[in-house]
Amino acid sequence: MADATPTPTVLLPESEVQRIVADLAAQIAPVIDDETVAAVLLTGGLWFAADLTRALSRIGRNVRFDALWLASYGDEQSSRGKIDIYADFQRPIEGRRVLIIDDVFDTGLSLAEAVRIAKEKGASEVLTVVFAKKPWPLPRAPEPDFVGWDAPNRFLVGYGLDHAGALRGLPDVCALD
Repeated sequence: MADATPTPTVLLPESEVQRIVADLAAQIAPVIDDETVAAVLLTGGLWFAADLTRALSRIGRNVRFDALWLASYGDEQSSRGKIDIYADFQRPIEGRRVLIIDDVFDTGLSLAEAVRIAKEKGASEVLTVVFAKKPWPLPRAPEPDFVGWDAPNRFLVGYGLDHAGALRGLPDVCALD
């Protein structure tokens, strides 16, 4: 059976992705410390979180690492409007600053749920960073503290963003529409 997936159109080449990550690390480093827990939102945020934590380390900031596994899309191209929690924080975060890391901010549901969970678990402060922020017609809360790229309103793949689990590993950010 032939694959009906359209050919991805490169919007951000890998070199630009890495420049954005380095710029974000430079912005974030002064407001966190080595006791900060960097918490990736799985699965899509994994690529960005790996690059961001390495970029932070290169400039002398060695954060702790954890993950939350949340899902609002499943294999669909739009959010289902609810969040499934598959895995909570693995380590205590009470009294610590937490930096929530996600790949894309569109509906804001996953980020809002992650912030709620971190505060409920006793984080002293919760900061958020997303690689890409998509336009949205209605106000969303909370807005991310740090944004790498204002993305177009297109279906994005690559650099952790997927189409039904596929194309996450592309080194570039691409459109699939």
